[in-house]
Amino acid sequence: MPGEKKAQAPVRPAPVERSREAAFFDVDNTLMKGASLFHVARKMYERKAFTLRDAAGFAWKHLAFMLRGENLEDVHSIQASALSLAAGILTVDVATVGHEVYDEFIESRIWPGTKALAEQHLRIGRRVWLVTATPIEIASVISERLGLTGALGTVGEIVDGTYTGRLVGEILHGQAKADAVAELAEREGLDLRQCWAYSDSHNDIPLLTLVGHPVAINPDVRLRAHANANNWPIYDFRAGRRAATLGLKAATVGGVLYGLWRGYTRIRK
Repeated sequence: MPGEKKAQAPVRPAPVERSREAAFFDVDNTLMKGASLFHVARKMYERKAFTLRDAAGFAWKHLAFMLRGENLEDVHSIQASALSLAAGILTVDVATVGHEVYDEFIESRIWPGTKALAEQHLRIGRRVWLVTATPIEIASVISERLGLTGALGTVGEIVDGTYTGRLVGEILHGQAKADAVAELAEREGLDLRQCWAYSDSHNDIPLLTLVGHPVAINPDVRLRAHANANNWPIYDFRAGRRAATLGLKAATVGGVLYGLWRGYTRIRK
């Protein structure tokens, strides 16, 4: 009707920035299913960066990671393999691979529940960082694609645009994660008593105990026990995990063996 004013949508105030608060998320088995580094290795194999035998070694280590959960021996073994294979690879290639890996493998493996928790923190004005043993280049891609604040990850040495196969510092795992977050908190003026941390592994108990709001996500047995004993919240997004354990193990082993066999026969042909 002439002269009528159109109804306007209500204006919602922007979230108040909580400059002293933040949330820290582990990646492997917390934000996504499995180990992100395995999918990077898979993509690098497709680009002929290393051999079928190297790829098979990664596949078995990833299988152990999926079935047993994260432990220090597996993490160091996977990282050592990755570092030795990375020597001589150009940084520009890894940057490109990071985005390809996210689109082809990682995005579909992200737990919707964990993603929703990260988004909720952002909505109410908290900054959100990924904190992971995953190489910083891959962690940064995941953070960027999810619209998070940033990432802390393992740093490989680079000389003249090429990876040397050595680390700068140490693998960001266990106590090293807690130390990195403490340094970040001091630099950014965060109050760790008002911060959150999320992980699936007992190895991250130093990080979880550093903050005022620790949360266990898809916890391993030891972290679940620790969380229960300390009244920490627990979220488990692995639907039907107990009923399907034996079937999952059989299917995973069979899938890895079949994939390796198919790759071998294609190369033979």
